[in-house]
Order: sequence, then C-alpha cells, then structure tokens
Amino acid sequence: MNKYTIPNTELEVSRLAYGTWHMGGSWDKTPATDELKARAVELISTAVDSGINHIDLADIYTMGKSDIVVGHALAQRPGLRQKIVLQEKCGIVLGGDEDFGPPQRFDFSYDHIVKSVETSLQRLGTTYVDILALHRPDPLIEYDEVAKAFDHLHSSGKVRYFGVSNHTAHQIAALQKHIDQKLVVNQVELNLHHHYMISDGFLANMTGYGYAGVSGTLDYCRANDIMIQAWSPVAGGRLFNTAEDAPENVRNTANLIAELAQKHNTTAEAIALGWLLRHPAGIQPIVGTLNARRISSSLPADNVELSRKEWYALLEASRGESVP
Repeated sequence: MNKYTIPNTELEVSRLAYGTWHMGGSWDKTPATDELKARAVELISTAVDSGINHIDLADIYTMGKSDIVVGHALAQRPGLRQKIVLQEKCGIVLGGDEDFGPPQRFDFSYDHIVKSVETSLQRLGTTYVDILALHRPDPLIEYDEVAKAFDHLHSSGKVRYFGVSNHTAHQIAALQKHIDQKLVVNQVELNLHHHYMISDGFLANMTGYGYAGVSGTLDYCRANDIMIQAWSPVAGGRLFNTAEDAPENVRNTANLIAELAQKHNTTAEAIALGWLLRHPAGIQPIVGTLNARRISSSLPADNVELSRKEWYALLEASRGESVP
C-alpha cells in the first residue's frame, strides 16, 4: 500500500489506517474474553499483513478493552510494535464508567491526560505511542495544563507526536499558540454523507448555509500541514444501503457506488474510500470494521482513480442536488 508521510514527523503511514472503536466488545468493565483477544489477533494481522501500518485507538474505546486486546495482538508478534504507528486519543470521560461517574464530560487537565496515556501504555504493553490526539474539545481547557502534559509526555519518551480530533480551525490555532509541539493530525467525521468539511468551501456565503464549527477547518489544516484523518469513512455502512425505505439520496449514492465499482472492477468499499483519497488534501480514512473480509475489500481503494466527473457525481448523489 502507498504511504503518506505525516508532515512535521518522521512517520510514514499507510493511506488507510485501522480503527479499534468496538474491538474490545461490550462498553462495560467486563474483562476481555479469550474470544475477543483472538478476534483482535485476526483483525490486526489482516490489516498489517495487507500493508496497513497505522492503528488508531482511544482510551475510552470499549472502556479500555480495545487497548487491552490490541496489546494482546501485538504481544503475539514480537517486533511488530516497532513496525507500526500507534495512535492514542484521550480527553473524554464516560459518565457510565463507575471509575468516574456522571456526567459524561471532557477533561484536558494535566493529571487526566498523563494518567490516561500511562494507563493506555500499560494496557498496550508498550512504552510509547507515536501520536496522542485530544479526542474532543474541552470547553474548560486551560492551555498551560495541556502544555505541561505534552512537555512531560514528550520529554519522558511516552509520546512522540501530538494532534487533535474533532477540533475546529480556531480551536487548533488557539491550542497551537500555547504548546511547543507541532499538532500533526486532526481526526474528524468525514464521508460522502457527512461531507460538510469538504463542501464548506463552495457553500460559504450562501443563504441558509451553516454547519457549526466546520468553516475553514479543512483549508486551515491544509495550510498548516496538519493531516486530516476521516473517522466513519463509509458512514457506518450507510453508503451501501439500497433498501427501499432508505432516503432517496442514500439509495442513489449506494447505487452509484455499485455502478462505479463495476466500472472500475473493484469493490464498493474501495469506491467509497477512494472518494476521500481523491481529495488533494491527503485525507487518511480510518477503517473501523470488525469484519476481516471488509478490511480486505477496503484495500483496493489505494489503487482507485476516480475522475473529476465521477467524484462530483458521487457528491451530487449524496447531497441530492448539484453543486451551485
């Protein structure tokens, strides 16, 4: 698989990353079973053996069990840790986690960031992660707390690089002003049915247009060499929904994806992901399936070359109208 070099880092990552959102099973404190660990070995092996070298995690995923089962998978293949890029996220506190209690909230305090990373490292069985991203913006952020945490984690060798997730251009700029480390990634929801960050550019200044916080974020990240990572890149499977009761734009998009897959002699997943890869920003889709076959079906996206006409046709189908 072809690779991107994440700007301002030494990291070469596959154009597709693999996400571990539900990998640990249930979202509770039930211990990870041997079955879940075996599934993690299969999924991680499928991804890595196919050329995906970038694994995305978060401290809250299945209440820490995703970290645990990924750590188990890494332990089964000595030397694999040094060949892959591990990306961790922190900052969300789940209200349903009895260790914290309600309400669900965000916490960018020094103590929480450092403890979250150290806990994840223990679960993963490694001494460092390559990237740490702040998961969702904390309205109570105190920049000196984040700066102190980043300095400690970087100087101690526990985190190599830093980024954010679900942050706007202004939030990134404000944070970057107060920290020494360059923010290198912004992970956001982005797919054909959640295209706002892309369509923002040509809908700005139009009557009735508005989408909270998105304005200018993609262009800001491009201008400042921050990699955009797309979570939910196939919209949780909605991009392939042709059911009669599905909205018209959803059916039309799925049908066009199927037509283009046949035309390009590839898979539907490859077309859906190829739409993101066609964008010149160098977007990295994060594939989060728990089905090894779907991982394999996603890989041909690296070779899909959609024409400008095909790219806009897909966008038109999803929007239910042409661009202005």
